[in-house]
Amino acid sequence: MRRLLTLENLTLLSIVGGVLAGVFFPVLGERIKIVGDIFLALLKMIIVPLVFTSVFVATLGLGNLRKFGDMGVKTAIYYLSTTGLSVLSGLLLVSLLDPGKGSEIKLPESGPEVKKLTFEDLVWSIVPTNPIKSFTEGHVLQIIFFSVLFGLATLTVKGNKLDQIRDLFEGLNEALINLTRWVVKLTPLGVFALVCYVVSSVGLGVLKSLWEYALTVVLGLLIHALVTLPLIAFFFGGYNPYAYLRSIREAPLLAFSTASSAATLPVSMQVAQEKGGVRRETAGFVLPLGATINMDGTALYESVAVVFIANLYGIELSLPQMLVVFLTATLASVGAAAIPGAGLVMLTLVLSSVGVPLEGIGVIVAVDRFLDMLRTAVNVWGDLNGAKIIDRFVN
Repeated sequence: MRRLLTLENLTLLSIVGGVLAGVFFPVLGERIKIVGDIFLALLKMIIVPLVFTSVFVATLGLGNLRKFGDMGVKTAIYYLSTTGLSVLSGLLLVSLLDPGKGSEIKLPESGPEVKKLTFEDLVWSIVPTNPIKSFTEGHVLQIIFFSVLFGLATLTVKGNKLDQIRDLFEGLNEALINLTRWVVKLTPLGVFALVCYVVSSVGLGVLKSLWEYALTVVLGLLIHALVTLPLIAFFFGGYNPYAYLRSIREAPLLAFSTASSAATLPVSMQVAQEKGGVRRETAGFVLPLGATINMDGTALYESVAVVFIANLYGIELSLPQMLVVFLTATLASVGAAAIPGAGLVMLTLVLSSVGVPLEGIGVIVAVDRFLDMLRTAVNVWGDLNGAKIIDRFVN
């Protein structure tokens, strides 16, 4: 019985239970919302200090600038490659199924107001002008940038001072990991409350009106998660991806329920090291970076959404325009991840790149919360795969 009542299995049961409770007891969702909010708050409380100490300790653990460059290049290649493949899968699938053609869905006169992403926004989302402000406001990409630079500078410190700094931050990192373990034990309760609230407030009926679009996104995400990523893991990582997924399933399940890669990061780092066999320095470097810039599932969703909205407006996208969608969705996923509401910002960029009206965003917002849960789980699964694969190629 104890083996069946593992944290992972309890989390899965909590998701199912939350859906059922939200459908049959909608009043309960609003009443227990605070439980889910507290759980999210505890996870978010850990993110900033854990990211800083993990990336800093991981950078020190690399030992020299050459090894840092080696891991950084390999991480970037993996993330760009998997994101590109996810966008390609989305475009092929949406072109084959053609959702939205001849649809009677009423288009909104104006879409939600969104902030456009400029090159300056991209630069300042990475480079901090005030690291303390970045810490207090939780700008993860800026924190990673500072942590890496600070770690590289610390490697140049001579003698016992380097050992003293390393011992201090390794101790802090270990204490934060222990704190993470305590919070993780609350996962089933927090997940139940979050899922119950979402289902009770939004309902499941909204999926019926956009089922073709939702089905296309879901199929694309499943293909990427269960076929594309496992093939990459098998041929390049040399391990059984499905066995690995079973061992670290707690993180994707949490990502599904919270729809937040950042909130899932503490759990991802814990399961990657303790259950996935990934070395601490690799997990500490690859996973925080992936939670910030790697958005396989989101990029796939963007490619499907832009073609769907184009179909609603009767716009036929040409092959060159499809190529523009591919490049924009792939590259924008790296830059937009540090911006609040990243998915909406990215979609605005992709729609604008091929001249599709932004007002179409208002149509898909109705089902976005549900799809966001699934694509976030795929994002986190891609991060964990990357950590395992890169760990093999870095000595």
